[in-house]
Amino acid sequence: MKLKALSDGPPKELKIRLIKVENGDRETFIASEVEEKRIPLKDISIKNTASEIIRSCGAKIKGKFKESYLLPAFSVKPDMTAGGPIPREKLNPPTPSIYLESKRDAFSPVLLQFCTDPKNPVTVIRGLAGSLRLLGLFSTKSLVDANSDQSVEVRTQVQQPADENWDPSGTKQTWPCESSRSHTTIAKYAQYQASSFQESLQVEQKPPGKIIKFGTNIDLSDPKWKAQLQELQKLPAFMRVSSSGNMLSHVGHTILGMNTVQLYMKVPGSRTPHQENNNFCSVNINIGPGDCEWFSVHEHYWQAISDFCEHGVDYLTGSWWPVLQDLYAANIPVYRFIQRPGDLVWINAGTVHWVQAVGWCNNIAWNVGPLHYQYQLALERFEWNEVKKVKSIVPMIHVSWNVARSLKITDPDTYKMIRHCLLQSMKHIQILRDQLVGEGKKISYQSRVKDEPAYYCNECDVSI
Repeated sequence: MKLKALSDGPPKELKIRLIKVENGDRETFIASEVEEKRIPLKDISIKNTASEIIRSCGAKIKGKFKESYLLPAFSVKPDMTAGGPIPREKLNPPTPSIYLESKRDAFSPVLLQFCTDPKNPVTVIRGLAGSLRLLGLFSTKSLVDANSDQSVEVRTQVQQPADENWDPSGTKQTWPCESSRSHTTIAKYAQYQASSFQESLQVEQKPPGKIIKFGTNIDLSDPKWKAQLQELQKLPAFMRVSSSGNMLSHVGHTILGMNTVQLYMKVPGSRTPHQENNNFCSVNINIGPGDCEWFSVHEHYWQAISDFCEHGVDYLTGSWWPVLQDLYAANIPVYRFIQRPGDLVWINAGTVHWVQAVGWCNNIAWNVGPLHYQYQLALERFEWNEVKKVKSIVPMIHVSWNVARSLKITDPDTYKMIRHCLLQSMKHIQILRDQLVGEGKKISYQSRVKDEPAYYCNECDVSI
């Protein structure tokens, strides 16, 4: 009988309110039943209380319950639709490049507003790292001295001009940008980087098309990098690896390369194409001594680029290098610029970008998650990943609860978006819970411990 009782659903409760009644000099209480009306689930909004939401979920729902965590009415995306075809000269817009008069300017709220403005896909802050004296500790010599045996992922690529991407036969331009993967150490890659530079000084230059090796995804979270990471505290708060207003600081565990710093060691031709995990903003500093060339496109056009990728490569998980003429023909503006040593590139939320080393250089990069526009784009990609059965590196529902618990949200649009996400989360959890209990499953509470990662389904990679 006890086992059977489990399947009868959650415990039922009759709410009683005691009402005080005064009769002359005597006080008595009468018990009054409080009728709690169940609001239809479709009428629930962010104005309702948690208990009203839970009560409304009591209705029997067959099959999987799925609603979006976002409401179109709360959208903060800018309207980027043009009145017609964009003139050819405007398909290469100038890249916003900020020259700071003094170190103090780096901490101005105006800089934060400009970088995070939804209409600005990318901002270059010229010479910032140089003026803050950040470059020396990330030079190849300093890296070898600090941790020469650290593992380096190596991508073997074909050297090509930055605005071209030829198929293996060399007969036509294509989107797929494949490379083979291997591993080495910082010390060994440093030797390769140096010998590659020495080769270039020879009179006979090798034509484009030679095979090169790109040292990528070198994680700097090890304690041996303490001195390097300490230097990054000199940056403005909104650009730092960790800060209170950064959603990635509220994940509660490490996400390598996102809320930790990653290093890239390059020779000319080394390529990186992508849109950041869950559309997060990114900070990239060129340590030098060579330059990097960047191409970027506003988030508004990501779907069009994804459609191009369907001809031979997966947009979310594959490696691609856009054919510029395809983008121009599709009326898509492309920002193109050179990142010199000491320049910091701020990639705004959702911006599609691809980068190629012009010279021999090292870069450091990480992600940041300012609220508002970033929050909406991160949730959008979280849901799109679920549709495409791709794992979201950032568990956005988990992050939303942590942000709501830890931060006071003053922006009304962000407040509505987060509150709606929590409302939807509560509905999903309660309905699933009722279904499990209805099927006789036993649910055991498991508390979370410090630094415990978020969990994902082993079969479909959905965040749990």
